[in-house]
Amino acid sequence: MARSTLYQQVASELRRAIYSGDLGPGDQLPTEADLMHLHRVSRNTVRLALGELVNEGLVTRTPRRGTIVRDRRPLLMYPQRELQPQPAHSPREAFGFAVSQEGREPSQKIEVSIVEPPEEIAIRLELPDQGLAVVRRRLRFVDGQPYNTNDSYFPQALVADSEIVRPVDIMRGANLVLEELGHPQVRVVDDISARMPTPTEVRRLELEPGTPVIEYLRVGYDADDIPVRVAISVLPADKHLIRYELKRP
Repeated sequence: MARSTLYQQVASELRRAIYSGDLGPGDQLPTEADLMHLHRVSRNTVRLALGELVNEGLVTRTPRRGTIVRDRRPLLMYPQRELQPQPAHSPREAFGFAVSQEGREPSQKIEVSIVEPPEEIAIRLELPDQGLAVVRRRLRFVDGQPYNTNDSYFPQALVADSEIVRPVDIMRGANLVLEELGHPQVRVVDDISARMPTPTEVRRLELEPGTPVIEYLRVGYDADDIPVRVAISVLPADKHLIRYELKRP
């Protein structure tokens, strides 16, 4: 029997155990030696099977713990809800509130700087030549694991004297700060695409080999149809599910 068929059979049985729940998140797979004995195959066949599961994002291999089933529970995102008012009792901005609603713990690291943004961002913000923007770069975590990045750009002249320029967590959210400044976002335009991550994104998001990412770009406009915010999120595809709800007018 061909080697490829053997390793695919081993991978198929392990995959079936993961999807059925017999092997749950955090469970350790049998050792290579145990799998060799159980399936009567060579070590190379076992390693090919495990490599296939790693590439599918089902397991991760660590030097000390062996092969572990990954937590594949995706974060459910409703982009259309971002501009909806948050409950008055909620102490968190939209991302934090959404994560906590799933019984999970959000956190983030924030960096703020004033930059001459990339041309694509400057055009979307309709900035003049050499115009400056304030960018809030956030690395977001769920239950202590890096889940996504979010870089939000604002025209500097618009937010210069606000909380947005400070590297602190704005608990009520930057969208509400814009509204308080007289520029509520009343319209947004989303562009969503998929690609492979950059080396920097692999490192920051601790991505497994072969994991694609979703790039989600949103431009927010105020009541005068002036762009006031460009947000770019990089979402590991195995950790996010984007759901839109559309209603017929």
